[in-house]
Amino acid sequence: MDTGGRWLTVVVEVMEEVVAVDKELEVANDGIVGCNRWWRSVADGGCRAQLTPLIKTQLHPLPPLLFSPNIKILILPFWFLDMEIQLLFALFLVCNLIYGIHSSVFTIKNNCPYGIAPATLTGSGDSVPTGFELAPQASNTINMPVPWSGRVWARFSCSNDDGKFHCESGDCGSGQVGCNGAGAAPPATLVEFTLSPAGQMDFYDVSLVDGFNLPVSVVSQDGVGCPTTDCPVDINAQCMPELAVKDASGGTIGCKSACVAFNKPEYCCAGDHSSPDTCPPTNYSQFFKNLCPKAYSFAYDDKTSTFTCNSGANYLITFCP
Repeated sequence: MDTGGRWLTVVVEVMEEVVAVDKELEVANDGIVGCNRWWRSVADGGCRAQLTPLIKTQLHPLPPLLFSPNIKILILPFWFLDMEIQLLFALFLVCNLIYGIHSSVFTIKNNCPYGIAPATLTGSGDSVPTGFELAPQASNTINMPVPWSGRVWARFSCSNDDGKFHCESGDCGSGQVGCNGAGAAPPATLVEFTLSPAGQMDFYDVSLVDGFNLPVSVVSQDGVGCPTTDCPVDINAQCMPELAVKDASGGTIGCKSACVAFNKPEYCCAGDHSSPDTCPPTNYSQFFKNLCPKAYSFAYDDKTSTFTCNSGANYLITFCP
């Protein structure tokens, strides 16, 4: 995905055109009383009325707006600026493109037959919206900063009793739809991302290390063709009794991992079991792995559970795929 080189070429071509057109505009501009610079002319309604025909006839070689969905850089109609500012703006733009200023877009979709409340937790990078509600079949997009690392999950069986937002499953304890920097109370199915600068790789996974509450899938968009990861099975329906979390009616709304349920080093890969050699899979982690082979089932389940994609990709995250 050589977006940097492509847009650098565009910038050079646009700047060459700007230099040529600017000379024509200086001549045309001098003939309009009270409109002594193009930037101020566009802001003034009277001047704008006089300049519109000139804009249509003399600026047609230049696109009014260039925009890339993955490179969050806007090339505004900056022929209205002084030439010195144009050159500085172009230099800034070129530098940004060289260093790969871009972002990814997460589209989060609810394919469950009931409402959910997706949430995010930022580990590093700029913060993003931390929670919102989605009705069945609804979706929402988040423009993700780069670099960024963090997790996405979804809450369900939510209510707003007494003015406090609360969910039976995956709740973050904020009392609001936004989690505001708080994480999910396990068990919760986690989608984990590390979004990298241009020229590097994104890393992503579905983790059941904190247990399971909803099926989920992660698919790259825009024809990038990166690997899909998921946990498409409703593990709640098959959860072992000692791991199950029940709601008031007796229905299973979550399935704890062995670490969450028993808090023992051999299940949490802690203490004397804090290395891959001393923390092998257990019967409990294998239960999750058999149902969701692509998902993390315990802390050192890296080989079959971490996926990569060229940076700048957009991702569709679907709950109940």
